[in-house]
Amino acid sequence: MIEAPRFSAAGEPQAAVALPEALFDGTVNQDAMHRAVVTYLSNQRQGTHQTKTRHFVTGGNQKPWRQKGTGRARQGSTRAPHWRHGGIVFGPHPRSYRLGIPRKVRQLARKSALNVRAREGNLVVVEPLAFAKPQTKQLAGLLARLGAADRKVLVLTAESSPNVYLSGRNLPEVRVLPFADATAYEVLWAETVVIEWPALTGAGEAVHA
Repeated sequence: MIEAPRFSAAGEPQAAVALPEALFDGTVNQDAMHRAVVTYLSNQRQGTHQTKTRHFVTGGNQKPWRQKGTGRARQGSTRAPHWRHGGIVFGPHPRSYRLGIPRKVRQLARKSALNVRAREGNLVVVEPLAFAKPQTKQLAGLLARLGAADRKVLVLTAESSPNVYLSGRNLPEVRVLPFADATAYEVLWAETVVIEWPALTGAGEAVHA
């Protein structure tokens, strides 16, 4: 059984809680996490790079000099790759870097990442963050009381919470996501993971169902 420190929405410490065994059973699969991270980073690439081959370079439609009698090597175009301002050989062209990953491998990687952070003691449970309005100062103060002021922090809410998201948007090292949308990459990116307690209880019930 893995436990995690628990805090109120104001950052006051409470009794530690046992994390749901359906998610936090100690499983850590390095291969699954590596594959999930590689897939995530590859899928962020736009693939819009382009270079001009000799087909696309303007000019060069005539021989620079006649074939024979000049004493120089024969040339067919000034836009050949070995000429200055010539075309590029084997340069990059638009392509898709999209990779796929099986759903079960993706789930295993996410579960492994959460177990890693919990085992390190870098996972914190908080009561629901009921922000009446977006306020960056309020969220920054909470993270400071949690001891995560100067760390990369991933805040996982039980459901979509626009006020919490807008509160953390101006903090460069803070990301706010619904718990269901978090990926293994984002969990591993964060040095501290802050999770609302209802998100864990709901996820545990969903796994058993």
